[in-house]
Amino acid sequence: MTKNQTLYDLAIIGGGINGCGIAADAAGRGLKVYLCEKNDLASGTSSMSSKLIHGGLRYLEHYEFRLVKESLAEREVMLAKAPHLVTPLKFTLPHRPHLRPAWMIRAGLFLYDNLTRRNSLPKAKSIEFNVKTSVLTDEITKGFEYFDCWTDDARLVVSNAVQARDKGAHIHVYTEATSIQFDQQDKVWIVELRHKLTQKTTQICARHIINAAGPWLNQLYEAAISEQKAPRNIRLIKGSHLIIKRDGEGDSAFILQNKDKRIVFVLPYLNDFLIIGTTDKEYQGKLDNIQIDEQEQDYLLDIYNQHFKRQLSSSDIVSSYSGVRPLCDDESNDPSAITRDYTIEMQTIDGKNALISIYGGKITTYRKLGEAVLKHLHPFYPSLRGPWTATQPLPGVKQLNEPFENILSAVAARCSFLNDATVNRYARSYGHLAELFLKGAINTKALGINFGADLYQAEVDYLIRFEWAFSADDILWRRTKLGLKLNAEEQKNLDKYVKSAVMNMN
Repeated sequence: MTKNQTLYDLAIIGGGINGCGIAADAAGRGLKVYLCEKNDLASGTSSMSSKLIHGGLRYLEHYEFRLVKESLAEREVMLAKAPHLVTPLKFTLPHRPHLRPAWMIRAGLFLYDNLTRRNSLPKAKSIEFNVKTSVLTDEITKGFEYFDCWTDDARLVVSNAVQARDKGAHIHVYTEATSIQFDQQDKVWIVELRHKLTQKTTQICARHIINAAGPWLNQLYEAAISEQKAPRNIRLIKGSHLIIKRDGEGDSAFILQNKDKRIVFVLPYLNDFLIIGTTDKEYQGKLDNIQIDEQEQDYLLDIYNQHFKRQLSSSDIVSSYSGVRPLCDDESNDPSAITRDYTIEMQTIDGKNALISIYGGKITTYRKLGEAVLKHLHPFYPSLRGPWTATQPLPGVKQLNEPFENILSAVAARCSFLNDATVNRYARSYGHLAELFLKGAINTKALGINFGADLYQAEVDYLIRFEWAFSADDILWRRTKLGLKLNAEEQKNLDKYVKSAVMNMN
């Protein structure tokens, strides 16, 4: 360690929901935090989810009661912390008697409603479908209705990164940890870093390492960490989703049963679309270009067509996305049965310098995972401040349980000259932070170039300066979700602008 090297308490490898959540929690307790992500924030598993904050109704069949209970409690916490990013969503569960008996579903939903004492969402109930008006096939006449929550997964990650930065953490994207070596003399980890866009290399020092690299977790051990071996095996489970145009399905989500005992969601998306997913398939391919395969595509289309009067074919697919879940290997033969719970493994050098690895987890419980990691670190910092993230809202929200209508009204007052859909998108994506790029604007001209779909230059500049956006893809597919709205020419123009703006910023 040299005099020019900065010493951090934690070096966190991985900018998904787990890494950013840990960074925010740790920085808020006074630790000096460095987080690096080799690509963009949320560019891996965290933006390829079903975009739900939920207890996991199907996990009850696998007796994951603790996970479901914790997840349901966290659903309430997230509704209070981020009312702009986490919103209640009604689910319709069509009943197909040959798959599960009605009594079993009623019992499961009763348990789901009552596992946690705090439950602000409406209770589940039985429903009947009108054959003439229902979007479901004529043989489906009965079902159930319950509530869970929807979230913008990538924006949830970015919001935690913003909170971490506000608390003093250093966040670096497109920065890869190429080597992590322990310095026996100074008793610190030396982390060598390479910025993938500039190819510049640097070093930092840290007392402790958090391996939150997700699917790349064990690869990081092999490529960069020579002192330790990966403590557990990892199972990569591929989940794929289809995106189709919405056509009369309404605002309810659907949870569809299948004969393989799995379930598939049909979820409203961006007003005009539906998401159909997800699959569960063992994956052993390359991690940098994961795509849906024909078998998965047919599987999802078939389940949809078994339930709905509208029949889909591959020509109806607008887009798709796939990711892999880095689950802890519990030796289950069924990918769907592998636990989604998180596992934290801590190794130490002489009991003083920790290397903590995160296996598994789900976006719903990221905050509890962060608290668990800080509990592991507490012996190294006996005077460490206590848990705080449950009672502090995420950036863009002024106080816990702030009604979304208040946020929407405040944003609307800043940009009354824009259409309702754009105002709502600003409020949903940024909360009160939207005022940072709307301040002083009295018309669309003041917002600069319209790249398409009301994506204005002012918003793009904000994302580049304050939310680590380095490319058009960072903006379109993660921070704004407008990738489905801009045509090829508009995306090309945006990419050209972003590259120029990033170059001038550096």
